[in-house]
Amino acid sequence: QVHFAESGGGLVQPGESLRLSCTVSGSIFKINGMGWFRRGPPYPREWRQRDLVATITTDGGTTYADSVKGRFTISGDNGKNSVYLQMNSLKPEDTAVYYCSADIDADGWGGLSRYWGQGTQVTVSS
Repeated sequence: QVHFAESGGGLVQPGESLRLSCTVSGSIFKINGMGWFRRGPPYPREWRQRDLVATITTDGGTTYADSVKGRFTISGDNGKNSVYLQMNSLKPEDTAVYYCSADIDADGWGGLSRYWGQGTQVTVSS
């Protein structure tokens, strides 16, 4: 069992900031990397893929979607199995459910599986 604790979503106006946090716990041998993905409107959303926002490896390597470069910053704390997303200069098009992800080797055999958090809503609107 792998458990996610996500927080930090909410309603903000354009140009404002939010910081998302995610901590993973449970049956984890090793985490290879963590990240944030998002799924925006229209509703219903379940059939739509999650789009990459940013990822970070355990050695600090990062990737970002072009749409968030220069505005969002991903960081991690390996000791806490946590990842954070600082989102600045938010735009209405950033409105989405943001999902934390973790690439986990659960049993020490080297196989990685991607696990997902339950998601946190970010709404940017005036």
